[in-house]
Amino acid sequence: MEGEWREGRLYPLLGILALGTFLFSTFNDNLTTTFPVLWQPIMGFVGTNSTHFVITDDGRGNQSVVYFNGWNSYWLMEKSVWGPSRSKVSNMLKIGAQMGLTVCRTWAFSDEDGPNALQLSPGVFNERVFRGLDYVIVEARKRGIRLILSLVNNLDAFGGKVRYVRWAQEAGFNVSSSVNDSFFSHSAIKDYYKAYIKAIVTRKNSLSRIKYSEEPAIFAWELINEPRCSSNSSASVLQAWITEMAVYIKSLDQKHLVTVGLEGFYGPKTAERSGVNPGEWAASLGTDFIQNSAINSIDFASVHAYPDSWIKHTDLEAKEKFLSIWMDAHISDGESVLKKPVLFTEVGFPLPINEKEHDRMLKNVYDRIYESAKKREAGAGALIWQLVEEGVEEYADKFSFIPADYPATYKLITQQSCRLRRIFSSSQTNQNSC
Repeated sequence: MEGEWREGRLYPLLGILALGTFLFSTFNDNLTTTFPVLWQPIMGFVGTNSTHFVITDDGRGNQSVVYFNGWNSYWLMEKSVWGPSRSKVSNMLKIGAQMGLTVCRTWAFSDEDGPNALQLSPGVFNERVFRGLDYVIVEARKRGIRLILSLVNNLDAFGGKVRYVRWAQEAGFNVSSSVNDSFFSHSAIKDYYKAYIKAIVTRKNSLSRIKYSEEPAIFAWELINEPRCSSNSSASVLQAWITEMAVYIKSLDQKHLVTVGLEGFYGPKTAERSGVNPGEWAASLGTDFIQNSAINSIDFASVHAYPDSWIKHTDLEAKEKFLSIWMDAHISDGESVLKKPVLFTEVGFPLPINEKEHDRMLKNVYDRIYESAKKREAGAGALIWQLVEEGVEEYADKFSFIPADYPATYKLITQQSCRLRRIFSSSQTNQNSC
C-alpha cells in the first residue's frame, strides 16, 4: 500500500514538473512578463580586494579575481515598460551573453515628463516603469549578466539634474546661484535624490520577489552619469555631495559596490596630470579623477573615453596616442595612488563612418585591459558604448551599432571576452562565446 501511495502521489507531481519545464522553456519570456519568477541562476556578488574585482560568494564559498568585458545599452528599462518591446531587451542581453560580455551599464532613471517616466515628481513613481526595470534585472540574471545601474543624469536627457532643480523651484524653494550646481548643494534637492535612492535600493522586484539590495545581478550603483559643474568653484560642493550620497547608499545596501560615474578628467589639485587631459577645458569642470575616486565609500573608479569628441580635428594617430596615454595614466593611478580597480565604463568610437579605424581604436583599449589583466593590475575592464538592437534605432547615436551588422567588430569584442576568460578560467565569466 505504501508503494502504491507513493506512486499515486509521485506520478502526478512528475507530470506537473514536466509540464512546467515545457512551458518555461517554450514561453519563457512571456511567462516572465506575467508570473513571478520562482527560480533564477545562482550568482555571486561582486566585491573588491585592493585593485581587483572579486566574486565574493559564488555559492561555494570561494573568492576569485575577475576582469570584465562589457557594454552599454542605456535604453533597457524604457523598452521593458511595454510588453511588445520586451523581446528587444531579452534579445540584446542574449546577444551580449553570446559575445561573452558579462556586464551591462544601463539607466535606472527617467525623471522627465511622459508615459515612460519612472519618477513623476519627488518620491512619486510610475509602478509600470518600475516593473520594466524589474524585468531588465530578471532577464540579465537569466543570461549571467551583471548590471551597473546609473541613478541620475548630469545631462538634460531623461530629466537629469535640471529636472530636480525645477522640482525644487516649483515647490517654492529659493534655488539661487548656479542652477546647474544647485543639484549638488541645495538641501531640498539632495533630499529628493536620497528619497529616489531609497526607493530604488529597497525595492522588491515584482517578478523575482528579491530586493534590489539583495540582488547579485546588480554589479554596482552609479551615483550620476558624467558629473560636471559650471566651474571649479563648485569642486568642493561636488566632492561633499559624492561623499554624502555614497555613504547614504552604503547605509541602505552593504552588498553592492558604489562608483561615481566620472569621465576621468584631472582637476587643478592634480596639476601634474594636466597634460593627460584632452584639453585645458577638462580641468575647469569641478571634477577630479583622483580626489573624487579616493572617497572611502567609492569602491572603484570609473572613466570614459571619447577621443573623437574630445580632441576633434586631429588625425587617427593623434587620437590613438591620446587614448594610450589616457588609459595608462588612469590604470597607473588606480594601481599606485587610489589602490582601487579602474573600470572604463564608456569607450566610444564612431563605427558607421569607418569600421577599420573604429576597430583599431577599440583594439587599443582591449589590449591595454588584457595586459593589465595578465599583470593583475588595476585596469579591470572596458564597456563599449553602445550596443543597440534592431527596432530601437531611436536610442542610437554615432557611437551605437547593431553587433550583427559589423562582423569584424563582433569578432573583436568576442575575442576580448575569450582571452580574458582564459586568464581567469575559474572566474564567473560567461563561456557562451568561447
